[in-house]
Amino acid sequence: MKFYLIDKVEQITPQRIVAVKSVSLAEEYLADHFPTFPVLPGVMMLEALTQAAAWLLHVGSGFAKSMAVLKEARNLRYGNFVAPGNTLRLEVELFKSTGTGAVFKASGLIGDQQALTGRLELAYFNLADKQKELAGTDARLIAHNKRRWDILMSQATIML
Repeated sequence: MKFYLIDKVEQITPQRIVAVKSVSLAEEYLADHFPTFPVLPGVMMLEALTQAAAWLLHVGSGFAKSMAVLKEARNLRYGNFVAPGNTLRLEVELFKSTGTGAVFKASGLIGDQQALTGRLELAYFNLADKQKELAGTDARLIAHNKRRWDILMSQATIML
């Protein structure tokens, strides 16, 4: 993954995560989106929500799987632009577990203004489920995810 879009986790429970993404003018994708009016691209807002949902899966399962990927996004609604200097608050709630992942209700807010809302379905799996020889890769990815989580949690304000 090239872009890590979660700057801090503010709250986490087994059913819900609240995280933030602080948008800086230094972020490379803002140079082209848009040159005279830089805003966080909608797909990056969606990716930030997906990453928050993925953390909820990883933590809730004790990092049982290596991969948490977006399978489907439904009813996406974009509201306000997210500009440099804004903090996007990501609120993701587990809606239902599936046999291969989970469905989440998700929203992104700037203050009390809606930037994005929708339902996300994530698939949660190990690479070795399809190719046994990738079990070592799964182990390395799980270890990497645990290290990244430890870094995020070192800045957490509330963990429930």
